[in-house]
Amino acid sequence: MMNQNNNQLELIFPNKDISFKMFLFEGKDGHYYRDKHWHREVEIFAVVDGELDFFLDVTRIHLTSGQFVLVNSNEIHSINAPKPNRTIVLQIPVGTFRRYYLDNSFIYFSHSRKDTDTQLMELIRDMYDTYQEKALGYDLAVQGQFYHLLYLMVQKYRETELDREMMQQYRNRNKLSEIVDYIKDNYSEEITLERLGSTFGYSSTYISKMFQKYAGCGFKKYLENVRLEHAVKELDQTKDSLDIIAARNGFPDRKALSKAFQNLYNMTPRQYRYNKNPDEKVIIL
Repeated sequence: MMNQNNNQLELIFPNKDISFKMFLFEGKDGHYYRDKHWHREVEIFAVVDGELDFFLDVTRIHLTSGQFVLVNSNEIHSINAPKPNRTIVLQIPVGTFRRYYLDNSFIYFSHSRKDTDTQLMELIRDMYDTYQEKALGYDLAVQGQFYHLLYLMVQKYRETELDREMMQQYRNRNKLSEIVDYIKDNYSEEITLERLGSTFGYSSTYISKMFQKYAGCGFKKYLENVRLEHAVKELDQTKDSLDIIAARNGFPDRKALSKAFQNLYNMTPRQYRYNKNPDEKVIIL
C-alpha cells in the first residue's frame, strides 16, 4: 500500500527512448492506494484486466477491463486498487498539445465516454505490446502509434467550453508547474527562492507558499527530491562514485546526498546499489 500527502505534486520523467512515459501501473498486485496528487502531464489510465477505482478529486470512476480515464494537466486525482489488475499508464507532456491550447496555455479533455473508446483502448494496448517486444525500429513504430493517439485525443476528446472556476484552478497550479519545469531543467545548479522570484516575477514568500499549498511540501524538499530522482538513475545506470554523482546533481557533497537518500529511501546509496546488483563484487562509492 502506498499513501502520499494530500494534493502532492508528482515528479515525472519520460521513458529514455520515447517522448512520453508508458508503464504498467505499480498497483497491479492490489491492496494499493495512492492519495490525492497532481502533475502537469496529461495522463491516461487504461485497464486491460481487472478493475480499480479512480477519483478525479472527489468524483469516483470505476474502471473495468477495456475502460480508461483521461486525466487533465494539473487535475487532482487518486487511485484505489484493492484487487489485482493490469493497467497501462501513459503520461504525456502537456507541451505536446501546444498547437491546440485554449487561452493561458491550457487544454482540457473530456471524461465522458465516446464511440472511439474501443479504438483508443486497442491503440494503447498495441503501443505497449510493441514497446515491450522491442523489435528493430520499435521506437519509430511506437511514436507513430502515439501520434495517432494524440490525433484521437484532440479530435474526439478535447473540450473548448470551460467554466471560470475550472480555469482559475488550472491557472493557480500552472504557475507552480512553470516553476517546477524550470527546476527540472536547472536542478544541478544553485537554485534559491530568490532566484526563482527574480526569474518569474513573484516574491520568494509567494513561491514558498505555493509549494506548501499545491506541492504538499516545501521548496527545499521538492528541489532535493528532484535531485534525488536523477541521482538514483545514475546509481542504477553508472558505476560513478558518490562524489561524482553528488556534484553532477546539485548536492554540495556525498554526505549531503547520502543523508537525503537515506531519509527518503530508508537505506544508504551503498545498500541500494548492492540490492540492485548483489552479484557485483565491488560496489563503487
